[in-house]
Amino acid sequence: MNNQFTFESGQKRLFLGMIALGVVCMLATFMFDDDALHTRFWTNFLHNTVFFTGISFIMLFIYAAFTSAYAGWFVNFKRVFEAYSQFIIVGLGLLMVVIAGLWMHAHHLYHWADESLVDPNSPNFDPVIAGKSGFINKNWYTFGTIIIVGTWAFFAKKLRDFSLDEDVNGGTDYAQYKKTKKYAAIFMFFGAFSSAAMIWQWVMSIDAHWYSTMFAWYSTASFLVAALALTIATLIYLKSKGYYESVLPDHFHDLGKYIFGFSVFWTYLWFDQYMLIWYANNGEETVYFQERMNNYSVLFYGNLLINFVLPFFVLMRNDVKRKAGIMMFAAIMLFFGHWLDFFLMIKPGARLTAEEALAHGSHAADAAHHGSNFLMGFTIPGLLEIGTFLGFLGLFLYLGFLQLSKASLEPKNDPYLGEALHHEVI
Repeated sequence: MNNQFTFESGQKRLFLGMIALGVVCMLATFMFDDDALHTRFWTNFLHNTVFFTGISFIMLFIYAAFTSAYAGWFVNFKRVFEAYSQFIIVGLGLLMVVIAGLWMHAHHLYHWADESLVDPNSPNFDPVIAGKSGFINKNWYTFGTIIIVGTWAFFAKKLRDFSLDEDVNGGTDYAQYKKTKKYAAIFMFFGAFSSAAMIWQWVMSIDAHWYSTMFAWYSTASFLVAALALTIATLIYLKSKGYYESVLPDHFHDLGKYIFGFSVFWTYLWFDQYMLIWYANNGEETVYFQERMNNYSVLFYGNLLINFVLPFFVLMRNDVKRKAGIMMFAAIMLFFGHWLDFFLMIKPGARLTAEEALAHGSHAADAAHHGSNFLMGFTIPGLLEIGTFLGFLGLFLYLGFLQLSKASLEPKNDPYLGEALHHEVI
Protein backbone atom coordinates (compact mmCIF):
# COMPACT_ATOMS: atom_id res chain seq x y z
CA MET A 1 0.00 0.00 0.00
CA ASN A 2 1.32 3.44 -1.01
CA ASN A 3 1.33 5.31 2.28
CA GLN A 4 3.63 8.23 1.41
CA PHE A 5 2.04 11.00 -0.63
CA THR A 6 4.19 12.59 -3.32
CA PHE A 7 3.27 16.15 -4.21
CA GLU A 8 3.79 15.94 -7.95
CA SER A 9 5.07 18.80 -10.10
CA GLY A 10 1.88 18.72 -12.19
CA GLN A 11 -0.25 19.23 -9.08
CA LYS A 12 1.99 22.07 -7.96
CA ARG A 13 1.73 23.77 -11.36
CA LEU A 14 -2.05 23.44 -11.28
CA PHE A 15 -2.38 24.99 -7.82
CA LEU A 16 0.17 27.72 -8.55
CA GLY A 17 -1.74 28.48 -11.75
CA MET A 18 -4.94 28.80 -9.72
CA ILE A 19 -3.17 31.13 -7.29
CA ALA A 20 -1.86 33.24 -10.19
CA LEU A 21 -5.40 33.42 -11.65
CA GLY A 22 -6.69 34.58 -8.27
CA VAL A 23 -4.04 37.30 -8.02
CA VAL A 24 -4.82 38.55 -11.55
CA CYS A 25 -8.56 38.61 -10.78
CA MET A 26 -8.00 40.51 -7.54
CA LEU A 27 -5.82 43.08 -9.29
CA ALA A 28 -8.39 43.47 -12.04
CA THR A 29 -11.15 43.86 -9.46
CA PHE A 30 -9.20 46.59 -7.67
CA MET A 31 -8.32 48.44 -10.85
CA PHE A 32 -11.76 48.32 -12.47
CA ASP A 33 -13.95 48.56 -9.35
CA ASP A 34 -17.11 50.61 -9.83
CA ASP A 35 -16.61 52.85 -6.80
CA ALA A 36 -13.75 54.77 -5.27
CA LEU A 37 -13.93 52.65 -2.10
CA HIS A 38 -13.03 49.45 -4.00
CA THR A 39 -15.89 47.65 -2.29
CA ARG A 40 -15.97 44.74 -4.73
CA PHE A 41 -12.27 44.04 -4.17
CA TRP A 42 -12.47 44.19 -0.37
CA THR A 43 -15.63 42.11 -0.13
CA ASN A 44 -14.08 39.45 -2.36
CA PHE A 45 -10.98 39.40 -0.20
CA LEU A 46 -12.92 39.23 3.08
CA HIS A 47 -15.35 36.64 1.73
CA ASN A 48 -12.66 34.15 0.68
CA THR A 49 -10.43 34.83 3.67
CA VAL A 50 -13.24 34.11 6.13
CA PHE A 51 -14.50 31.11 4.14
CA PHE A 52 -11.19 29.27 3.93
CA THR A 53 -10.03 30.25 7.42
CA GLY A 54 -13.36 29.00 8.77
CA ILE A 55 -12.99 25.69 6.92
CA SER A 56 -9.50 25.28 8.35
CA PHE A 57 -10.84 25.98 11.85
CA ILE A 58 -13.70 23.52 11.49
CA MET A 59 -11.29 20.83 10.22
CA LEU A 60 -9.43 21.23 13.49
CA PHE A 61 -12.66 21.20 15.47
CA ILE A 62 -13.86 18.00 13.74
CA TYR A 63 -10.53 16.36 14.51
CA ALA A 64 -10.72 17.44 18.16
CA ALA A 65 -14.36 16.34 18.49
CA PHE A 66 -13.78 12.89 17.00
CA THR A 67 -10.69 12.40 19.18
CA SER A 68 -12.50 13.45 22.35
CA ALA A 69 -15.38 11.09 21.51
CA TYR A 70 -12.98 8.09 21.21
CA ALA A 71 -13.91 7.76 17.54
CA GLY A 72 -11.72 5.37 15.61
CA TRP A 73 -13.32 5.06 12.20
CA PHE A 74 -11.69 8.22 10.80
CA VAL A 75 -8.13 7.61 12.03
CA ASN A 76 -6.74 6.23 8.77
CA PHE A 77 -7.47 9.54 7.00
CA LYS A 78 -7.14 11.95 9.93
CA ARG A 79 -4.02 13.40 8.29
CA VAL A 80 -6.35 15.20 5.86
CA PHE A 81 -7.91 17.08 8.79
CA GLU A 82 -4.47 17.77 10.25
CA ALA A 83 -3.09 19.07 6.95
CA TYR A 84 -5.93 21.45 6.16
CA SER A 85 -6.06 22.77 9.73
CA GLN A 86 -2.56 24.20 9.28
CA PHE A 87 -4.01 26.88 6.99
CA ILE A 88 -5.21 28.76 10.08
CA ILE A 89 -1.92 30.64 10.47
CA VAL A 90 -2.11 31.74 6.81
CA GLY A 91 -5.71 32.79 7.41
CA LEU A 92 -4.52 34.98 10.27
CA GLY A 93 -2.05 36.67 7.93
CA LEU A 94 -4.83 37.34 5.41
CA LEU A 95 -7.07 38.73 8.15
CA MET A 96 -4.27 41.11 9.13
CA VAL A 97 -4.66 42.69 5.67
CA VAL A 98 -8.35 43.35 6.44
CA ILE A 99 -7.36 44.75 9.85
CA ALA A 100 -4.73 47.03 8.30
CA GLY A 101 -7.35 48.31 5.87
CA LEU A 102 -9.69 48.96 8.79
CA TRP A 103 -7.17 51.11 10.65
CA MET A 104 -5.97 52.91 7.52
CA HIS A 105 -9.55 53.63 6.35
CA ALA A 106 -8.73 51.79 3.13
CA HIS A 107 -12.14 50.13 3.01
CA HIS A 108 -15.70 50.69 4.24
CA LEU A 109 -16.72 47.10 4.92
CA TYR A 110 -18.03 47.93 8.37
CA HIS A 111 -20.46 50.77 9.02
CA TRP A 112 -19.52 50.80 12.72
CA ALA A 113 -15.93 51.79 11.84
CA ASP A 114 -17.15 55.39 11.39
CA GLU A 115 -16.26 56.91 14.77
CA SER A 116 -18.81 59.71 14.42
CA LEU A 117 -21.59 57.15 14.82
CA VAL A 118 -20.71 56.59 18.49
CA ASP A 119 -20.09 60.26 19.33
CA PRO A 120 -23.16 61.65 21.16
CA ASN A 121 -22.26 65.15 19.97
CA SER A 122 -22.08 64.18 16.32
CA PRO A 123 -25.04 64.70 13.96
CA ASN A 124 -24.33 61.16 12.71
CA PHE A 125 -24.78 59.61 16.16
CA ASP A 126 -26.39 56.17 15.89
CA PRO A 127 -27.79 54.87 19.21
CA VAL A 128 -27.97 51.26 17.96
CA ILE A 129 -24.34 51.11 16.90
CA ALA A 130 -23.30 53.07 20.01
CA GLY A 131 -25.01 50.44 22.12
CA LYS A 132 -22.94 47.70 20.44
CA SER A 133 -19.67 49.64 20.40
CA GLY A 134 -18.31 47.77 23.41
CA PHE A 135 -17.94 44.72 21.18
CA ILE A 136 -17.88 45.93 17.58
CA ASN A 137 -14.95 48.31 17.53
CA LYS A 138 -11.51 48.38 15.94
CA ASN A 139 -9.62 47.30 19.05
CA TRP A 140 -11.79 44.23 19.69
CA TYR A 141 -11.74 43.32 16.02
CA THR A 142 -7.94 43.59 15.88
CA PHE A 143 -6.79 42.05 19.14
CA GLY A 144 -9.63 39.55 19.31
CA THR A 145 -8.68 38.24 15.88
CA ILE A 146 -4.95 38.09 16.67
CA ILE A 147 -5.38 36.37 20.05
CA ILE A 148 -8.17 33.97 19.14
CA VAL A 149 -7.02 32.91 15.67
CA GLY A 150 -3.45 32.77 16.96
CA THR A 151 -4.63 30.38 19.67
CA TRP A 152 -6.39 28.23 17.06
CA ALA A 153 -3.12 28.06 15.13
CA PHE A 154 -1.28 27.04 18.31
CA PHE A 155 -3.65 24.11 18.90
CA ALA A 156 -3.48 23.08 15.23
CA LYS A 157 0.31 22.97 15.43
CA LYS A 158 0.37 21.09 18.76
CA LEU A 159 -2.10 18.41 17.66
CA ARG A 160 -0.22 17.96 14.40
CA ASP A 161 3.11 17.65 16.27
CA PHE A 162 1.71 15.04 18.66
CA SER A 163 0.42 13.01 15.73
CA LEU A 164 3.74 13.12 13.88
CA ASP A 165 5.70 12.32 17.03
CA GLU A 166 3.48 9.30 17.57
CA ASP A 167 4.65 7.89 14.22
CA VAL A 168 8.24 7.89 15.49
CA ASN A 169 7.99 7.42 19.24
CA GLY A 170 4.61 5.78 19.71
CA GLY A 171 4.57 2.90 22.15
CA THR A 172 2.38 0.94 24.47
CA ASP A 173 2.16 3.85 26.93
CA TYR A 174 0.25 5.93 24.33
CA ALA A 175 1.82 9.12 25.71
CA GLN A 176 1.25 11.14 22.54
CA TYR A 177 -2.35 10.02 22.24
CA LYS A 178 -3.05 11.06 25.83
CA LYS A 179 -1.61 14.51 25.10
CA THR A 180 -3.72 14.70 21.95
CA LYS A 181 -6.89 13.94 23.88
CA LYS A 182 -6.11 16.55 26.53
CA TYR A 183 -5.37 19.31 24.02
CA ALA A 184 -8.35 18.31 21.87
CA ALA A 185 -10.72 18.62 24.84
CA ILE A 186 -9.33 22.05 25.76
CA PHE A 187 -9.56 23.27 22.19
CA MET A 188 -13.17 22.13 21.80
CA PHE A 189 -14.21 24.30 24.74
CA PHE A 190 -12.18 27.30 23.59
CA GLY A 191 -13.03 26.91 19.91
CA ALA A 192 -16.77 26.60 20.45
CA PHE A 193 -17.05 29.97 22.19
CA SER A 194 -14.31 31.91 20.41
CA SER A 195 -15.49 30.99 16.90
CA ALA A 196 -18.88 32.57 17.62
CA ALA A 197 -17.21 35.82 18.70
CA MET A 198 -15.11 35.88 15.54
CA ILE A 199 -17.93 35.24 13.09
CA TRP A 200 -19.98 37.96 14.79
CA GLN A 201 -17.06 40.35 14.24
CA TRP A 202 -16.05 39.34 10.72
CA VAL A 203 -19.44 38.78 9.10
CA MET A 204 -22.51 39.57 11.20
CA SER A 205 -21.28 43.07 12.10
CA ILE A 206 -21.27 44.00 8.40
CA ASP A 207 -25.04 44.44 8.87
CA ALA A 208 -24.42 46.50 11.98
CA HIS A 209 -28.07 47.10 12.92
CA TRP A 210 -29.00 43.44 12.56
CA TYR A 211 -28.33 40.54 14.87
CA SER A 212 -29.31 36.93 15.19
CA THR A 213 -28.79 34.61 18.13
CA MET A 214 -28.58 31.75 15.59
CA PHE A 215 -25.95 33.30 13.34
CA ALA A 216 -22.92 31.56 14.87
CA TRP A 217 -24.67 28.18 14.63
CA TYR A 218 -25.76 28.91 11.07
CA SER A 219 -22.36 29.97 9.77
CA THR A 220 -20.58 27.14 11.60
CA ALA A 221 -22.94 24.60 10.04
CA SER A 222 -22.07 26.10 6.65
CA PHE A 223 -18.34 25.76 7.39
CA LEU A 224 -18.89 22.18 8.56
CA VAL A 225 -20.69 20.98 5.43
CA ALA A 226 -18.10 22.68 3.20
CA ALA A 227 -15.22 21.11 5.18
CA LEU A 228 -16.73 17.62 4.99
CA ALA A 229 -17.40 18.08 1.27
CA LEU A 230 -13.77 19.07 0.72
CA THR A 231 -12.63 16.05 2.75
CA ILE A 232 -14.71 13.71 0.58
CA ALA A 233 -13.44 15.28 -2.65
CA THR A 234 -9.82 15.06 -1.42
CA LEU A 235 -10.13 11.40 -0.45
CA ILE A 236 -11.78 10.43 -3.74
CA TYR A 237 -9.03 12.23 -5.66
CA LEU A 238 -6.22 10.65 -3.63
CA LYS A 239 -7.77 7.20 -4.03
CA SER A 240 -7.84 7.75 -7.79
CA LYS A 241 -4.07 8.38 -7.60
CA GLY A 242 -3.45 5.10 -5.77
CA TYR A 243 -3.41 6.39 -2.20
CA TYR A 244 -5.69 5.61 0.75
CA GLU A 245 -6.56 2.08 -0.29
CA SER A 246 -7.73 1.56 3.29
CA VAL A 247 -10.47 4.18 2.89
CA LEU A 248 -13.45 2.01 2.06
CA PRO A 249 -17.00 2.65 0.85
CA ASP A 250 -18.01 2.34 4.51
CA HIS A 251 -15.94 5.45 5.33
CA PHE A 252 -17.57 7.39 2.49
CA HIS A 253 -20.94 6.14 3.70
CA ASP A 254 -20.35 7.72 7.10
CA LEU A 255 -18.97 10.94 5.61
CA GLY A 256 -22.00 11.04 3.33
CA LYS A 257 -24.30 10.68 6.32
CA TYR A 258 -22.54 13.61 7.95
CA ILE A 259 -22.97 15.98 5.00
CA PHE A 260 -26.56 14.81 4.55
CA GLY A 261 -27.39 15.27 8.23
CA PHE A 262 -25.65 18.61 8.63
CA SER A 263 -27.20 19.90 5.40
CA VAL A 264 -30.57 19.26 7.02
CA PHE A 265 -29.32 20.93 10.21
CA TRP A 266 -28.10 23.93 8.19
CA THR A 267 -31.56 24.16 6.63
CA TYR A 268 -33.20 24.08 10.05
CA LEU A 269 -31.03 27.04 11.10
CA TRP A 270 -31.78 28.83 7.81
CA PHE A 271 -35.49 28.36 8.50
CA ASP A 272 -35.04 29.32 12.16
CA GLN A 273 -33.44 32.65 11.29
CA TYR A 274 -35.78 33.43 8.43
CA MET A 275 -39.21 32.35 9.64
CA LEU A 276 -38.97 33.18 13.33
CA ILE A 277 -37.31 36.57 12.89
CA TRP A 278 -39.62 37.46 10.01
CA TYR A 279 -42.69 36.34 11.95
CA ALA A 280 -41.70 38.46 14.95
CA ASN A 281 -41.74 41.51 12.64
CA ASN A 282 -38.88 43.26 14.41
CA GLY A 283 -37.67 46.00 12.09
CA GLU A 284 -33.99 45.84 13.09
CA GLU A 285 -34.00 42.10 12.36
CA THR A 286 -36.26 41.67 9.34
CA VAL A 287 -34.37 44.29 7.30
CA TYR A 288 -31.62 41.69 6.76
CA PHE A 289 -34.01 39.33 4.99
CA GLN A 290 -35.98 42.06 3.25
CA GLU A 291 -32.84 43.31 1.52
CA ARG A 292 -31.84 39.84 0.36
CA MET A 293 -35.31 38.72 -0.70
CA ASN A 294 -36.07 41.89 -2.67
CA ASN A 295 -32.70 42.59 -4.29
CA TYR A 296 -30.90 39.22 -4.26
CA SER A 297 -33.73 36.78 -4.84
CA VAL A 298 -31.74 34.51 -7.19
CA LEU A 299 -29.06 33.98 -4.54
CA PHE A 300 -31.52 33.89 -1.66
CA TYR A 301 -33.61 31.02 -3.03
CA GLY A 302 -30.74 29.47 -4.99
CA ASN A 303 -28.86 29.13 -1.71
CA LEU A 304 -31.64 26.93 -0.34
CA LEU A 305 -31.87 24.96 -3.57
CA ILE A 306 -28.16 24.05 -3.74
CA ASN A 307 -27.50 23.53 -0.05
CA PHE A 308 -30.69 21.71 0.94
CA VAL A 309 -32.75 20.43 -1.97
CA LEU A 310 -29.77 19.02 -3.87
CA PRO A 311 -28.15 17.06 -0.99
CA PHE A 312 -31.54 15.99 0.35
CA PHE A 313 -32.62 14.25 -2.83
CA VAL A 314 -29.18 13.18 -4.08
CA LEU A 315 -27.93 11.70 -0.78
CA MET A 316 -31.16 10.38 0.69
CA ARG A 317 -30.68 6.87 -0.70
CA ASN A 318 -28.33 4.70 1.34
CA ASP A 319 -26.38 3.20 -1.54
CA VAL A 320 -25.42 6.47 -3.25
CA LYS A 321 -23.10 7.36 -0.36
CA ARG A 322 -20.86 4.50 -1.52
CA LYS A 323 -20.62 5.66 -5.15
CA ALA A 324 -17.57 7.80 -5.82
CA GLY A 325 -19.05 9.65 -8.80
CA ILE A 326 -22.19 10.78 -7.02
CA MET A 327 -20.28 11.66 -3.85
CA MET A 328 -17.78 13.76 -5.82
CA PHE A 329 -20.62 15.61 -7.57
CA ALA A 330 -22.40 16.28 -4.27
CA ALA A 331 -19.16 17.36 -2.58
CA ILE A 332 -18.25 19.87 -5.32
CA MET A 333 -21.76 21.32 -5.44
CA LEU A 334 -22.01 21.68 -1.67
CA PHE A 335 -18.55 23.21 -1.36
CA PHE A 336 -19.41 25.83 -3.96
CA GLY A 337 -22.93 26.18 -2.53
CA HIS A 338 -21.67 27.15 0.90
CA TRP A 339 -19.18 29.54 -0.67
CA LEU A 340 -22.27 31.18 -2.20
CA ASP A 341 -23.88 31.14 1.25
CA PHE A 342 -21.09 33.33 2.62
CA PHE A 343 -21.26 35.50 -0.49
CA LEU A 344 -24.89 36.22 0.40
CA MET A 345 -23.99 36.88 4.05
CA ILE A 346 -21.35 39.47 3.15
CA LYS A 347 -22.13 41.24 -0.12
CA PRO A 348 -25.55 42.91 0.47
CA GLY A 349 -24.61 44.50 3.80
CA ALA A 350 -21.20 45.68 2.57
CA ARG A 351 -22.83 47.15 -0.54
CA LEU A 352 -25.27 49.17 1.58
CA THR A 353 -22.42 50.42 3.78
CA ALA A 354 -20.44 51.53 0.74
CA GLU A 355 -23.55 53.11 -0.78
CA GLU A 356 -24.10 55.22 2.32
CA ALA A 357 -20.43 56.19 2.54
CA LEU A 358 -20.42 57.25 -1.11
CA ALA A 359 -23.67 59.19 -0.77
CA HIS A 360 -22.43 61.19 2.21
CA GLY A 361 -18.74 61.42 1.44
CA SER A 362 -16.53 63.07 -1.12
CA HIS A 363 -17.44 60.45 -3.75
CA ALA A 364 -21.17 61.17 -3.87
CA ALA A 365 -21.22 60.92 -7.65
CA ASP A 366 -20.21 57.27 -7.44
CA ALA A 367 -23.30 56.45 -5.41
CA ALA A 368 -25.31 56.27 -8.61
CA HIS A 369 -23.61 52.97 -9.37
CA HIS A 370 -25.14 51.45 -6.26
CA GLY A 371 -28.64 50.80 -5.07
CA SER A 372 -31.11 47.99 -5.62
CA ASN A 373 -30.27 47.58 -9.33
CA PHE A 374 -28.26 44.67 -10.71
CA LEU A 375 -24.55 44.98 -10.03
CA MET A 376 -22.10 42.30 -11.11
CA GLY A 377 -20.04 40.98 -8.24
CA PHE A 378 -22.80 41.81 -5.76
CA THR A 379 -26.11 40.65 -7.16
CA ILE A 380 -24.44 37.47 -8.40
CA PRO A 381 -20.79 36.41 -8.51
CA GLY A 382 -19.00 37.42 -11.69
CA LEU A 383 -15.99 35.89 -13.41
CA LEU A 384 -13.68 37.93 -11.17
CA GLU A 385 -15.32 36.43 -8.08
CA ILE A 386 -14.99 32.91 -9.48
CA GLY A 387 -11.35 33.54 -10.37
CA THR A 388 -10.61 34.91 -6.90
CA PHE A 389 -12.32 31.88 -5.35
CA LEU A 390 -10.16 29.54 -7.46
CA GLY A 391 -7.06 31.45 -6.37
CA PHE A 392 -7.82 31.03 -2.69
CA LEU A 393 -8.77 27.39 -3.28
CA GLY A 394 -5.45 26.82 -5.04
CA LEU A 395 -3.57 28.32 -2.08
CA PHE A 396 -5.56 26.22 0.38
CA LEU A 397 -4.97 22.99 -1.56
CA TYR A 398 -1.29 23.74 -2.20
CA LEU A 399 -0.57 24.19 1.49
CA GLY A 400 -2.73 21.20 2.42
CA PHE A 401 -1.06 18.86 -0.09
CA LEU A 402 2.34 20.15 1.04
CA GLN A 403 1.50 19.08 4.60
CA LEU A 404 0.24 15.70 3.40
CA SER A 405 3.57 15.08 1.67
CA LYS A 406 5.53 15.60 4.88
CA ALA A 407 4.31 12.51 6.73
CA SER A 408 2.78 9.09 6.28
CA LEU A 409 -0.82 9.34 5.07
CA GLU A 410 -1.84 6.86 7.77
CA PRO A 411 -0.72 7.36 11.39
CA LYS A 412 1.44 4.32 12.10
CA ASN A 413 1.03 4.07 15.85
CA ASP A 414 -2.41 5.52 16.55
CA PRO A 415 -4.14 3.13 18.99
CA TYR A 416 -7.37 3.32 16.96
CA LEU A 417 -5.84 2.61 13.56
CA GLY A 418 -6.98 -1.01 13.65
CA GLU A 419 -10.57 0.06 14.20
CA ALA A 420 -10.35 2.41 11.21
CA LEU A 421 -8.88 -0.28 8.95
CA HIS A 422 -11.70 -2.67 9.85
CA HIS A 423 -14.50 -0.13 9.82
CA GLU A 424 -17.80 -1.58 8.70
CA VAL A 425 -21.21 0.02 8.40
CA ILE A 426 -24.03 -2.43 9.08
